[in-house]
This record gives sequence, C-alpha cells and structure tokens, in this order.
Amino acid sequence: MAIPSTSTSTTIEDLHPDVLTRTLRLLDGPTLAAACCATSHLRSLSSQSDLWLHLCLSTWPSLRHPRILPFLSISPRSFFADAFPFPDAFAAGEVQLPDQLISAVDIYHRGVHIFSRVIETDTSSPWFRGSPFLIDAMEQKAEAMLPGVSISPEELTLSWILIDPAVGRAVNVSSRRAVGMERNCYTGETMVRFASAAAAGERVIGAVVTCEEGTGHVRDVVLTAEDIDGACVSGEEALKFVRAMMEARRKGSGRLEEEEEAKQRYLEYLRRKRRRKESRARREGVLDMCCTAVGVAVFFAFLSLIAFR
Repeated sequence: MAIPSTSTSTTIEDLHPDVLTRTLRLLDGPTLAAACCATSHLRSLSSQSDLWLHLCLSTWPSLRHPRILPFLSISPRSFFADAFPFPDAFAAGEVQLPDQLISAVDIYHRGVHIFSRVIETDTSSPWFRGSPFLIDAMEQKAEAMLPGVSISPEELTLSWILIDPAVGRAVNVSSRRAVGMERNCYTGETMVRFASAAAAGERVIGAVVTCEEGTGHVRDVVLTAEDIDGACVSGEEALKFVRAMMEARRKGSGRLEEEEEAKQRYLEYLRRKRRRKESRARREGVLDMCCTAVGVAVFFAFLSLIAFR
C-alpha cells in the first residue's frame, strides 16, 4: 500500500523575523526599497526606521554628527530617498531661500572611508548672499587622510549632502565619481571635480578636491557654483539652484548609470561654455575689425582734408 506523500513548501516568510531583519540590514538602499514591494510581511519588516537609520549611517558616516543625528532619526527613510538618488531635470527659479544649510561631506578612496566633515552655514546674511558662493570643508590645510598611503585622485569618490533643517529636505550635490581632473604643472597639485549641472546647462554646482602630489594629503575641499561663462555665482543665485535640486523629482537609484549621466551632463555644460566663449571671441574680433576700419577711414579722411585745403 502506497504511503501518501505530504509536501510542504517553505517560503522566506517562514523565517524568524529576527533572522529576516538581520538579513535586511545587509542590503543596500535600492535592494531594501525593492524588498518593501515584495510581500506585505517584507514590507512591514523593511519599513523599520532602525534599518534605514543603520543604512544612512553606514553609507554616510558624517551623519553621526550630533547636529544631524536628531534630524535624521525623525524619518531616515525619507532622508535616504532625498540624498541617495540623483535629482532629475531641474532649473533655478524664484523660490524661498533657506536661511541655513548643513553640509555633510564624506570622501572615499578605493571604497575606504577617509574623510568626514559637517559644516553649518548661515545663509541668511546679506554678506553670504551677495558674495561668491563658497563652502570650505577643511579645518586645516593639507590633512593626511591616510597616513603613509598615497592617494590616487582618480580613485576618489565624494558625497556632499546639503540639508535644509527648516523644511527637512536634503540633496546630494556631488556626482559621486569625478567628472574631471586638472593638474597644475607648476605646483603638482591635482584638482578633482565632482559636479551637478542643470538640465539647461546654464549652472553647475560641485565640489573641488585639491590633492598634493605624492604626499597622500588633500589640501582643499570646497563647494562652489559657476554660470555658463565660468564665473562664480552669488550666494543668492546658488541657493536658488540648491532649492531647485531639493524640490526636483529623484531619478534612478544612484548607481553607475546615473553617475555616468551626471558626468555627461557636466561635459555638455563644458561644451556649451566653450561654444559661448568662442562665439564671444568671434563677436569681439568682428567689433575690433570694425573699430579698426572706422579708425583708418577717419585717419585717411583727415589726411585728405589737410592735403586738399
């Protein structure tokens, strides 16, 4: 007589919640967000604030700062949704400007965290809004971030999160990976640029990391903003730019495709700037020729007047 077989199927939800929670803590942000869409049980576990707080702190160690941690603990999932993806197409307009910005800066070298800094900036003063936009993240120049190790500029990655504590919004204005490098042949320093450009290519905001050659020291880490002519924009114009980035829809999951798109957008900004410079040079050349022709004509007219008197 045949014995009837009983088959039982085991699913991931049959695991103990503590085991699942420990497993979810090992996931990155996009994967954890995808787990929320799998089943109702996983959604319940993946929505725990502790998971998202741990993810934020492991991704950006600078957020452990006492000025940021209370703000972050309110809604770490919303903060991650603001700071991790790239902002989609945005353009600066007439908006309410933030009175204060908190910068959370983290630098990695070959995936190893080497630098953290938190800077509080009062952006409400007329002096800040009327001056060229600049935030300096270095407390002392030429810091040795990895003692005894020479830093390769091309292997740096950077995160620069700007936080408006008044409205609870944040945005990562860095391209994560470098969009360009320039070497000063006189000093041997290398400037590594991490930038975000507007879709129209009229503005760009980003960090510049200056590395000393062969010493493993980083001399400068600054955040600046430029217009299409390469001139530094004022603090007020830069704040409009930052507000537009904060309010923009987020795109993608902050991975390689978005990093490459950010680089291509910055390269398009450089091409537009170069074409604008060449167009201005041609106009100035034509104007110079016209002025020269008028001057020559006036000179010969004056000589003719003297000769036939």
